[in-house]
Amino acid sequence: MTESVSRPAAIAELSSHPGFGVTDVLLLAMATIWGSNFVVVKYATRIFNPVAFTGLRVGTVAIFMILFALLRGAGRGERATSRRVQAGSLGRGVITRLLLLGVVGNGLYQLCFVHGVARTRAGNAALIVGAAPAFIALAARAKGLDRIQRMTMTGIALSVVGVGLVMLGSAKAGAGQTTLLGSILVFLGVLCWTFFTIFLQPYTKRVDAITLSALTLIGGAVPLLIASGPAIVATDWSRIGIMGWMALLYSSIVSMGIAYLFYYRGLRLLGPTRTAVYSNLQPIIALLIAWPLLGETPTIFQGVGAATIVAGVFMTRV
Repeated sequence: MTESVSRPAAIAELSSHPGFGVTDVLLLAMATIWGSNFVVVKYATRIFNPVAFTGLRVGTVAIFMILFALLRGAGRGERATSRRVQAGSLGRGVITRLLLLGVVGNGLYQLCFVHGVARTRAGNAALIVGAAPAFIALAARAKGLDRIQRMTMTGIALSVVGVGLVMLGSAKAGAGQTTLLGSILVFLGVLCWTFFTIFLQPYTKRVDAITLSALTLIGGAVPLLIASGPAIVATDWSRIGIMGWMALLYSSIVSMGIAYLFYYRGLRLLGPTRTAVYSNLQPIIALLIAWPLLGETPTIFQGVGAATIVAGVFMTRV
């Protein structure tokens, strides 16, 4: 089984996909889930140690997806004629590559994301992640997965400028909440997610989404659980409370389990650029929720950065 996908064929397939449909609705739901997750993670890291929370989060959803994949396979729900295969039909090399991609997308990314959100405002983190479509579009062009026109390049530049404005506004700490380090960590997470998205996209056409999710989550969970083991053991479980457990379940099973399946569907049918553009909604959702629940009043830098990122991603979509 080869790894490569014909570049012209991939572009032709994506360009022939019809307009707004079920996939777009699912991606809107994904953006809503992920936008809300910034506030959930910010709340959870006030209860959990960030390192412990990261390991528990990825470990929980990995177990959930493994059980889901096993039960689904035992139920023979997959049609024999399906072009996408399950784990038992994959070669060792493909499984290894998916596990390694999981280390980047579900390991390094989650570490950067959770530690970054814990050290900056939820709204700031959402604005930086909102620029991810621009980076993904640029990487997709370099890989030959999508074409980028002049307006798209202008949109990418605007999004990068918007990220710079948000990070500049984070340089001065306020009430121990907004820090440059937190924004930088979130930005590094965006780069990890971009790498993960681009190199995973060809596999979405050949591997069943449940299997794909389970393997990449295992790849991220193993090193994270090892790294977070001491922090998990040291956790005072008596102070977690029902809301803490609810936050963990939402941030793992809903945000990384259900929403990831929507994301993989988008990668397969719409391609990386059009799928990633839906991340544009995350900053708006996160800012609106963080304002009343966390008391994070939008700043001038957030406003200007948000407008610049939104304009850039809109031009990327056009």
